[in-house]
Amino acid sequence: MNLVQETKFIMNKYNITASKSLGQNFLVDEEVVNGIVNNAEISKDDLVIEIGPGLGTLTSRLLEKAGKVVCIELDKRMVNIITDRFSLYENFEVINEDVLKVNLKELIKENLEKHNLKNAKVVANLPYYITTPIIMKLLVDRLGLQSITVMVQKEVAERLAEKPGGKECGAITYSINYFADSQIIIHVPNTSFIPTPEVNSAVIKLTLLKEPRVKVKNEETLFKVIKASFMQKRKTLVNSLYNGKILDSKQEIEQMLESFGIDLKIRGEKLSLEQFARIADYIE
Repeated sequence: MNLVQETKFIMNKYNITASKSLGQNFLVDEEVVNGIVNNAEISKDDLVIEIGPGLGTLTSRLLEKAGKVVCIELDKRMVNIITDRFSLYENFEVINEDVLKVNLKELIKENLEKHNLKNAKVVANLPYYITTPIIMKLLVDRLGLQSITVMVQKEVAERLAEKPGGKECGAITYSINYFADSQIIIHVPNTSFIPTPEVNSAVIKLTLLKEPRVKVKNEETLFKVIKASFMQKRKTLVNSLYNGKILDSKQEIEQMLESFGIDLKIRGEKLSLEQFARIADYIE
């Protein structure tokens, strides 16, 4: 039985259809599944957190490779299915909860200690409608993760993997670059899913840095400055920072940028992470 047949069998057995409101599309491409697991470099020393396991297609491969797999699933129907499928695995656990509400730091700490594991990794086919909040939570909460290997919408993956100042960069690009090295590892056509979504996807791997790429006095200020700089992408950095109420006067913003040797006509998307860090420290 191939993956398409297996998925249809499970859907029929449990009388399941994909939930549009939860952004569910079931991966049925064997090559992509194997590519995700292989690129995540899972071993028996690893705790894997899988977010949104759905029918358990990826889960079954992860359980073979990892020391422990903790699935976090919001849809009770999917929780029942994967509990039915994998309850005999000693290294399987499922939590029926919204991942944004889970204390991941405590969860990871407990599992690493209890099962004598060395590394924590996230591997997931993320719900596309909340991709950015999930990824930012995984980074900002300082969970001690070694890597994050996730499938996301193609356009989002391009922003996540872009370098600061690059053609596809957005505010999220700088946040990712602050915490991790990133790369697109697999391009996934929409035909790899049931039901077929309108968009194509890509798998991205984030390898977390031991320390943030730049040092700043206040991380929140850095992210606030970056966000303001991308709120109105067509405006100059001066106008964006002024409209975002980063500083009270355009004159002060201009003086600050001139002191850093930054062109007053530049847009935020052309700055380096280091330049954003200097602006954030000035504001502090």
